[in-house]
Amino acid sequence: MDEVVTQVGAFAPLIVNAVKALIVLILGWMVAGAISGVVRRRINATPNIDQTLGNFVASLVKWAILAMVLVAVLGIFGIEATSIVAILGAASLAIGLALQGTLSDLAAGVMLVVFRPYKLGQYVDIGGTSGTVKDLNLFTTELVTPDNVQIIVPNGQSWGSIISNYSAHDTRRVDLVFGIDYGDSADEAMKIILSVAQADSRILSDPEPWVRVTNLGDSSVDLTARLWCANADYWDVKFELTKAIKEAFDAKGVSIPYPHSVEIHKQA
Repeated sequence: MDEVVTQVGAFAPLIVNAVKALIVLILGWMVAGAISGVVRRRINATPNIDQTLGNFVASLVKWAILAMVLVAVLGIFGIEATSIVAILGAASLAIGLALQGTLSDLAAGVMLVVFRPYKLGQYVDIGGTSGTVKDLNLFTTELVTPDNVQIIVPNGQSWGSIISNYSAHDTRRVDLVFGIDYGDSADEAMKIILSVAQADSRILSDPEPWVRVTNLGDSSVDLTARLWCANADYWDVKFELTKAIKEAFDAKGVSIPYPHSVEIHKQA
């Protein structure tokens, strides 16, 4: 019995230290989250600072606090900070190889914040993945697709991919293509398209609306309209003008043909 009590007593300091470490870890995590939230709100409240920078700095503060919490937890078990540095120094090569992907994401996150190829709220395409930028932190970029799907892109992949930013400029060009019958007048159809476009207040006069015959297809003469509008109006203009021009064609008797083939019979 005395031997069992002795063994339990030997483990008592370890159990106490484990409880202390768990408490410190939980409190540290909560404090890191609270402080990073305050930093994010303060930075985002400053008019001249972009929200992308606020989220990134908040993420940086959170991970720095968690690193200090980890050192404190190890200190509870009797591992001094100098010993931690020595161990990390000796194992730096192994750690670098094991975490090369994470370190690459961290370095890419810094580059993304410095050069800002995209910001929060902008609609982008990153390596073939499209969505609105919701968050940019130390390691990842979070996108939300139009159908509300969350996509997490590692910063290393983002920085190393082709980035198309559809929200970078205030204006955007809308391209509309219409096919008309070979028996209809191309000039009349182009006038109809221009009149509908010019009647829409969202279409900019500079650059001037542009309509041309761009292709002679198998079943139709293809007309392309290039119109400029504010970036925010892009999709509404594209959808509504397509409908309006189709209705104008119907009213003027301009037909949009179905694909068809002509069969020619030759007598022997």
